[in-house]
Amino acid sequence: MSIVLENITKSFRGRTVLNNLSLTVKKGEFHVILGPNGEGKSTLLAVISGLIQPDKGNIILENRRVNGVPPEKRDIGFVFQDYALFPHMPVYENVAYGLRAKGLKEATIKERTKRYLKLARLDDLQNFYPKQLSGGQKQRVGVARALATEPTALLLDEPLSHLDAIERERLRDELKRIQKETKATVCYVTHEQTEAMALADRVSVLHRGCIEQVESPDDIFYRPKTPFVANFVGATNILNVSLARLNRDTATFNIKGPKLAKPIEIKAKKYPVFADKKEHALCLHPEKVTLAQRSNGSNSLPARIVKIVPQGAILKVTCDISGLTLQAVVPKTAFNLNLKTDHIWFCFPPDALHPLCGRTCRAAKHLRACSIVSRQISNVG
Repeated sequence: MSIVLENITKSFRGRTVLNNLSLTVKKGEFHVILGPNGEGKSTLLAVISGLIQPDKGNIILENRRVNGVPPEKRDIGFVFQDYALFPHMPVYENVAYGLRAKGLKEATIKERTKRYLKLARLDDLQNFYPKQLSGGQKQRVGVARALATEPTALLLDEPLSHLDAIERERLRDELKRIQKETKATVCYVTHEQTEAMALADRVSVLHRGCIEQVESPDDIFYRPKTPFVANFVGATNILNVSLARLNRDTATFNIKGPKLAKPIEIKAKKYPVFADKKEHALCLHPEKVTLAQRSNGSNSLPARIVKIVPQGAILKVTCDISGLTLQAVVPKTAFNLNLKTDHIWFCFPPDALHPLCGRTCRAAKHLRACSIVSRQISNVG
C-alpha cells in the first residue's frame, strides 16, 4: 500500500500541530518519521490510521481517498508505544484477537496466529501472559498482533522507546527482518537517529508540523539541507562563509565570524547553489573530520584541543581554530595524538562540506539534487 498525504493541517485548541504537511510513503517501503518530541509525529500516524481526522488535506491509501473512513476499514495495523496488550489474555489470544474480531473461521485463525507467532519468534511464549514477558517480548507480540490481520501498511509509534539498549538493538533487527519477509509498507516514528539509520529506506525529518527533508538515511545524516536537520542529526559544525571564487571543480570560501582572530580560507566541492549568491552556510559533519599532527594540504587548519568526551568506541573532540569552535568525531583506537599538545591540524576534504541550501523536499528535483557531479556544472561562474 502506498500512503500519500496532501497538505494535511491539524490543530488542537488553537495550536497547529501539522502544518500543510505533504508526504509520500512508497509501497513496500520502510519509511521513518524522525524528529524531536512534541513535533507532531504521533499525530501524523493517528491521521494516517483514521484515529484523528485532519482539519484540511487529503489522505490517500493505494490511490483511494480515505478521509472520513473509520480505522477498521483502512487495512492498517498500528503498534503502540505502550504495547496495549490485553493483560488477561495469553500471547496466543492477544495475537488472535484481531482475527476473531474479523469473524474468520477457527482454522484460519489458528493457522495465521501460529504463522505470525513463528515470524516474531514467539512460538515458545504463546501461553505466557503479558506480565510474564520482557519489554522486547511484549513489543514483538504487538507487532505479531498487528501483522496477523495482514494489513497492507503497518504504523509503529516509537515502539522501542521503553527498552534498554540491548533489547532495543535486538528488536530493531527483528523489525527489519519481519518487514523484509512480509514486504509490508511501514511508517515508523522515532526521535532516535540510530534507529532511523538502521531501519529506514527513506527518512522524513519533521519539524514544527512540516517535513523539512525527505532523503535516504545517508543523505539526511551527511547531506542535510537545513540548519535544523543538521543540528538534529549531530552535524553541528555549521560554517557561515563568503564566496571568494569559483574554480573548475571546487569553490573557495572565507569563513565569517566575529570571534575569528584572522580570516580562514577553505575549499568545498562545487554545487549549483554557489552560483546563486555570495553568502552561504556550509555543513561539516564531525565524522568527516580527521585530526593529524601535520597538515594534509587543502582544508588543514591549525587547531587546539579544548575538550574530549569519550562515547564508547569514539571520541567527540572539540577544537578551537583561531576563535572558531568546531567538533570532530574520531575512533578511539585511531586517536594516537599526544592529548597534551596545544597544536594539531583539523583536516577535512572539500567534498565533506555540504551547502545548507534550505531547498526542501518539495523543491523541484533539479534544484535540490546536490549529488550532481562537478563536471556537469564546471561552467558555472
